[in-house]
Amino acid sequence: MTERPSNYVHGTTPEEQRRLSMLNDLLNRTSLAELHLSGGERILDVGSGLGQMARGMARAAGPQGSVLGIERSTEQIAEAIRQAAQDASAGRVEFRAGDALDPPLRDDEWGRFDVAHARFILEHVPDPLRVVRGMVRAVRPGGRIVLEDDDHEVFRQWPEIPGLAAVWSAYMRTYEKNGNDPIVGRRLVQLLHQAGAKPRRNCWISFGACSGDPEFPAYVDNAASILEGAHAGDPRGRHGGSGRARRRDRERARVGKRDDAALWFARSWAEGIRPD
Repeated sequence: MTERPSNYVHGTTPEEQRRLSMLNDLLNRTSLAELHLSGGERILDVGSGLGQMARGMARAAGPQGSVLGIERSTEQIAEAIRQAAQDASAGRVEFRAGDALDPPLRDDEWGRFDVAHARFILEHVPDPLRVVRGMVRAVRPGGRIVLEDDDHEVFRQWPEIPGLAAVWSAYMRTYEKNGNDPIVGRRLVQLLHQAGAKPRRNCWISFGACSGDPEFPAYVDNAASILEGAHAGDPRGRHGGSGRARRRDRERARVGKRDDAALWFARSWAEGIRPD
């Protein structure tokens, strides 16, 4: 039986890398605060993407710590290395090409990491449990396995933009069409348990903003980019023809300028430890 490959719904074009880079700027501060690194940790970052979170973890782990980022996309690795050239922590971060489903670790690396971290990767693979099992195997006994991912059904916006709910549903169906799970965030604790880890805690980390927040335009632009990509992937225009799309764009711009506008989203967080 042929194994179904991972299918990443986002792109790796320079424009998409800029969006993902901006997204990391919005996310990393709260992710690092929740991670509670104490210093000196040896960290595995599965699906490291552009490497900004990996470098942030390296800074938090300090001079005695290190991070190994595993990333399948050679384009993402190349951009990660380019960005790292300006970062003093770059010497403590290694980026290695490989698939999250089969991490390219050496025999002497398995069972040696203090923390294994994965963010926004389980939603893009057909077998997320296999990824988590590899993470459990990668850490030492007592080591931490940290999962961050999406449950796309929790997205809300106010005031509601006409037609936006249908486009968001179409975006979620692109995951399902690829054999992936757009609501995997609600299953993170289950995945930890099934993978042999002891779940320790879970929470939601807010990812949203409202008018008056200086970062609100960035959140609006990020949501718009995702939805434009979903619309582009709907060639029959079932979720809005060009005229409806233009009206939706005008409405989005209008809502973004309102004093009472808000976007509500949350990413799921779950943490477990490898048993002794």
